Amino acid sequence: MAYFDYASSSPVDRRVVEAMLPYMTDHFGNPSSVHSFGFKAREAIEEAREKVLQLIGGNGDLVFTSGATEANNLALIGYAMRNSKKGRHILISSVEHMSVINPAKYLQKQGFEVEFIPVNGFGEVKLDFIEEKLREDTILVSVQHANSEIGTIQPLDAVSEILEKSDAVLHVDATASVGKIDVSKLNAELITISSNDIYGPKGVGALFIAENVRIQPLILGGGQEKGLRSGTENVPAIVGFGKAAEITSKEWKDDSERIKKLRDRIIENALKIEDSYLNGHPERRLPNNVNIRFSYIEGESIVLSLDMNGIQASTGSACSSKTLQPSHVLMACGLKHEEAHGSLLLTLGKYNTDEDVDKLLEVLPGIIERLRSMSPLYRR
Repeated sequence: MAYFDYASSSPVDRRVVEAMLPYMTDHFGNPSSVHSFGFKAREAIEEAREKVLQLIGGNGDLVFTSGATEANNLALIGYAMRNSKKGRHILISSVEHMSVINPAKYLQKQGFEVEFIPVNGFGEVKLDFIEEKLREDTILVSVQHANSEIGTIQPLDAVSEILEKSDAVLHVDATASVGKIDVSKLNAELITISSNDIYGPKGVGALFIAENVRIQPLILGGGQEKGLRSGTENVPAIVGFGKAAEITSKEWKDDSERIKKLRDRIIENALKIEDSYLNGHPERRLPNNVNIRFSYIEGESIVLSLDMNGIQASTGSACSSKTLQPSHVLMACGLKHEEAHGSLLLTLGKYNTDEDVDKLLEVLPGIIERLRSMSPLYRR
């Protein structure tokens, strides 16, 4: 097996599993209980919170959620609803994950004015649009750190600089970038991260909230997580998230450097196939991201063919894989429908090896040639 779909799911680091196990068996107390079992669980949660905050260099609160989707919903809806008296204008980039776009559309139905920031052909947000559209009643701007599909890293320093002229709060979805590039210096009031993207367990994420920023909870109940996310905390998952953050803080640079070399070898060789093109920025891109489109064939056919050869890949976001619509990210970059459908997404992780890349590059040219020979669009 050669697994190249780390953006959709990553295995849990065994060191993380070992850290979690005692909280499924011996230390099973409810963190809200006022006895020693509860105190032990509460202590573990707060320790994990500190480790995640250290990873992102945050100086503020951190709310644990069920994942990045809930964190993004909490950031957009929670902030907009709590601060609607300040203004009702919101800007979000057009290449955000659907867990940002759909809450923004929900807010539109609630009377907020949402504008989508266009991107250039590499998927970078157009800074002049933000500068032009920013106004006194703009309360929130959401721009991801990096795109999980095309790997493009956004010019967030420039975005922050523009926002200094306003009272708008910046939300950054760092789900795709955490553990791949430095996330410790993000100048944002709201930051979303996920456990699974750093080899922690699924079903847990977090929203960082800077000091003096107020949001409205989406889930009401017993008032856990400082009243911002009620419900008994998933202690083993949170402990695992904290352990994954601790490991990531120490190891991400070395891992990323090694993975980047594998990525570059794939890109260099895949682009030798005729009529192939790199999606996303050639330089300002995540070290683990390869997104290449092959003219005249569909990416889904390539993925199925690779799987028959023991290689797992993707065509885009796994969260949108049940729809037949072309990727909204690639369409925003200006691609035509048929171009977007012909894209192959390979995302690497720390367990990939040179042998995995050898295996991929050995079979890929033959697969493209075979699929094109069956394509009515390909005439040579």
